[in-house]
Amino acid sequence: MQADTLVIETATAACSVALLAGGQVIEARYEEIGRGHAERLVPMIAELSGGGRAPRILVDVGPGSFTGVRVGIAAARGLALGWGSEVRGFSSLALVAAAALARRPSPRIAALLEAGHGEVFMQMFDAALTPLGEVVSLPPAAAAAALAGHPAVGSGVRRLAGMANNLTDALPDARDLPLLPTLLADLDPRPLYGRAPDAKLPG
Repeated sequence: MQADTLVIETATAACSVALLAGGQVIEARYEEIGRGHAERLVPMIAELSGGGRAPRILVDVGPGSFTGVRVGIAAARGLALGWGSEVRGFSSLALVAAAALARRPSPRIAALLEAGHGEVFMQMFDAALTPLGEVVSLPPAAAAAALAGHPAVGSGVRRLAGMANNLTDALPDARDLPLLPTLLADLDPRPLYGRAPDAKLPG
């Protein structure tokens, strides 16, 4: 089956890629590597059938690791230039929420990912994966309060231990991309940092 989409996910401690055809995953790779996405991503893509080549590339635009997000987007743009492919983006938070809702439906779910500085990125979704607000970066106590008893999923739930119930630790996985509604897999391929970068230009 001829692949029509390459999915790249590098926004967190995981690094994953997937090839899709007609909305179905035909091949995938997933590794939890912590750091080193720049070194591992291209070899992972090369391991896929046809070297991962596809007319459309979908890349995780964040929020998440500033470096990881930039690595994924840079790779997607570079490959697209060489292959003549289209590049679009998706959100790491929407992806973990979609996977969680596929396993256990819920009227509302919060996706939380590590944000650095002891905070978490958070966004709430309804059962149809409609975002119920913008991405925010919050201290764990504030995030726990905002949950209002609703379930939460993502690596950020580690920060909420003892503050809330119904928490599921998880990382984004490229093979879950088909679970996203079309509108959530058609974002501009530019970083969604969730908060201002730590480093600032002088003056």
